[in-house]
Amino acid sequence: MRVLVISDIHANLDALEAVLAAAPPHDTVWNLGDSVGYGASPNEVIEAIRALGVVFVRGNHDRACCGLLPLDDFNPIASRAAQWTQETLTPEHTTWLQALAHGPLSPNGPTVSVMHGSPADEDEYLISMRDAWGPLQTVEAQFNFFGHTHIQGGFFIDGGVLFKLAPAYKTRNGAEICEIKLKKNGRYLINPGSVGQPRDNDWRAACALYDEDRNTISFLRIPYDVRAAQIKIIRAGLPDRLAYRLREGR
Repeated sequence: MRVLVISDIHANLDALEAVLAAAPPHDTVWNLGDSVGYGASPNEVIEAIRALGVVFVRGNHDRACCGLLPLDDFNPIASRAAQWTQETLTPEHTTWLQALAHGPLSPNGPTVSVMHGSPADEDEYLISMRDAWGPLQTVEAQFNFFGHTHIQGGFFIDGGVLFKLAPAYKTRNGAEICEIKLKKNGRYLINPGSVGQPRDNDWRAACALYDEDRNTISFLRIPYDVRAAQIKIIRAGLPDRLAYRLREGR
């Protein structure tokens, strides 16, 4: 089975469409949350991802934008965007967001787990090797896919030694793919990166392809029409910073 793993679309329809158009052949899609928030096309993105028939887990912005999470802990820009999204979503899409599952889920048997934050807490950020050490000691699944940080890559432990999983790319503008062979006895935390708002200093939309039969993970970076996404944000009256950061990749 080949799985397209996506996360953190953040209502960026232009980035999502580019990912779906350029993604390698796959059998199914796993969505790790935060489909809305920040961007200007929440209804359009929800329509697109629902049509895929994917596995979903909820993210913190999904919860905030449908009224399940107070906005007090969000910074002013994120809070303003979430409030705008609440006012923009159709009732049907609000109800759909409210029904999203709390991760982790096991979409393909006990060897795989999908979540938004970490195995223990859907809102926890796994950014550093220190962050990853504890979860990798306790997770039962071998392959654990997470989002939330908007940073493509991850971590794995093999023979008691912790390693960082970091794709290597040659350019900053073209479409690229980096395939990594997964170790038979390794235990992994894998982040496909953010489709709609990368924060790893690479503006290109990010996703990953998990090939169960070949035991590989392929990280992808896909260029898209950033200017079109930026114009939508400005025209919607959302904070300018949300538009500028798309080109910065941070």
